Amino acid sequence: MELGFVLDMTHGGRLVPQWHPGAPHSSFWAGIKHPDDKGLPIGVYRCASCGYLESYADARFAPQ
Repeated sequence: MELGFVLDMTHGGRLVPQWHPGAPHSSFWAGIKHPDDKGLPIGVYRCASCGYLESYADARFAPQ
């Protein structure tokens, strides 16, 4: 497993959440520093019978 964090950022829009490697670092202007090119979109699978969720960070979950 690799340490990372989920970044939540939007201004009234809808975005796919992204996972970023490493620990988050504070930024005065943006709240959290992060390299834009290293984020991976997060996809979630749901069990239809019990509702259990599993999340995965993978490029295949990028919006098309």
